Amino acid sequence: METKIDKASPVPLYHQLAELLQQEIRGGRFQPGEKIPSENVLADLYRIGRPTVRQAIDSLVRKRLLVRRRGSGTFVAETPERVDLFSLAGTMASFKASKRAPKVILVEPPRRAKVISGISNPLSGTEAIYLSRRTLVEETPVLVEDIYLDARIFAGLENMNLEGISLSQLVEDSFHFVLTGGTQQFNITYPDTRLTELLDVRKSTPLLAVNRFLDSSLQQNAIYSDLFCRTDEFIFSQSLGGLSHG
Repeated sequence: METKIDKASPVPLYHQLAELLQQEIRGGRFQPGEKIPSENVLADLYRIGRPTVRQAIDSLVRKRLLVRRRGSGTFVAETPERVDLFSLAGTMASFKASKRAPKVILVEPPRRAKVISGISNPLSGTEAIYLSRRTLVEETPVLVEDIYLDARIFAGLENMNLEGISLSQLVEDSFHFVLTGGTQQFNITYPDTRLTELLDVRKSTPLLAVNRFLDSSLQQNAIYSDLFCRTDEFIFSQSLGGLSHG
């Protein structure tokens, strides 16, 4: 690491140091999980005060490039795994493609329910089959899905055992319903009491909220779901060209 702090520059010293450290991380000088030099070492190396070093590190912690471990020091953050949650493979298959196997737990088993009218759900005002499930990875909850299926198309699904079953595979095998596409709406939301418990987060924790509308060649919006995703464990991505439910 070279000393490149310009004390005559109008750019704050902590910002300069943060940029230098970020370049070192992006360039591979420090690898994910590797400990960076201590505040004292960085202060001596760049001939600046420890409070300035602390400010620089704080800014990179907020960017999730660094993580502090009490009693151990500061480390380069591990790169979150990328999960193609919205691909044709389905939710379960998407998580299984990552390095860590998922556990999908039914929060509410499938049942018939009248969908409240006036909400974004395209099945509002009708009877649908509703179920809710939660995905955990290494016992950490990362995703909650509230799913609604058109009861006219999926009659009898409410009597099926869905524990550990891929929903996309089930609707194709048992109902000959092949998903062909759909639309999705993305928002940031904050959890209510139910989601704070299911996802083990605080009410101040932002979540990625997805409204998903799925179609087949015969029926549009036959499946609708609300997805609530924690983004501190995984990066949720989308492959262009198709959507599915897991």
